[in-house]
Amino acid sequence: MNKEEFHRFVSENKGNESNICQICAIRDGKIVYEDCWRGFQSTDAVNVNSVTKGVMALLTGIAFDQCALKSPDQKVLDFFPDYTVKRGEKTIYDVTIRHLLTMTAPYKGKSEPWKKVCTSDDWTRTTLDFLGGRGGITGEFRYATLGIQILAGILEYATGMKCIDFANRYLFLPLGIPEHRIHGSSSKEDQFDFFMNKGPRKNEWYSDPQDTITAGWGLCATGTDLAKLGDLVLHEGLYNDRRIISSDWIRQMITPYLQLGERFGFMEYGYLWYKPNKEKEVYAAIGDSGNIIYVNKAKNVSVGITGTFKPRIFDRVEFIEEKVLPLISRLPVSHNIL
Repeated sequence: MNKEEFHRFVSENKGNESNICQICAIRDGKIVYEDCWRGFQSTDAVNVNSVTKGVMALLTGIAFDQCALKSPDQKVLDFFPDYTVKRGEKTIYDVTIRHLLTMTAPYKGKSEPWKKVCTSDDWTRTTLDFLGGRGGITGEFRYATLGIQILAGILEYATGMKCIDFANRYLFLPLGIPEHRIHGSSSKEDQFDFFMNKGPRKNEWYSDPQDTITAGWGLCATGTDLAKLGDLVLHEGLYNDRRIISSDWIRQMITPYLQLGERFGFMEYGYLWYKPNKEKEVYAAIGDSGNIIYVNKAKNVSVGITGTFKPRIFDRVEFIEEKVLPLISRLPVSHNIL
């Protein structure tokens, strides 16, 4: 397909691609492809859902580079000195930053306590109440979006900054990503609208009543923003020859530590980033509704895709490799990403 045929394919698709808003691809440090659908412009932000987790991994790396954090094996409770542990709870004392980053932290209960957390005044502290449990630390993968909220509290304690300010200063603005603001509302009705509304959003990040960002979801970004973040990972923390994150952290972040099961497509898992294929140097931050940062080292390409709410779309790796990569391989460079 050429660009016109591809645009029409996405526009007319009634299946998995029917919610795509933006696609941006960067090759060799230059934007080679950028397009929009469904009334969106390239500068319109979209709630990228769990791609937010991948961005949190980048922010954690910056905090390590600045020595605000010392080791992934630091205990979580070191960053909450005034937190009162529930009576009888022992496991929580052994949970580390690494457990959060690899989704191997243990939690009480079989499901995530969304209502309890998202109607509280402090989502981070309320999430801490569910950390631990009688089963101890088993190393078992347990996907927990709310659990990553604890990471936001850790970053704020360690850096002395609100996460939104830290992200703007050390990640977004250096990459030419617009300054973001906290969303500023967290009512039940607002949370529903934030997920379901299919219109463009502002450059914002969802937040709790303490003005702490939601670490596991809720970042609003453009396809171009996501591609830039991917280009940063592709070049091991360098962006336009400027060091943003250490190469050591990027390598730690994308190193596979766990083999996932069928629910997650048998992918491997690093620090909140996926490795979709054992045989390829491909890495991804993946969110619901097909939002994705895709990084392909062999082809020196990063791709960002945004999409509005649509259930049962987990990733777009296959779509990118079968449709997008063949398209951009034939395209000339469009413009510099500066």
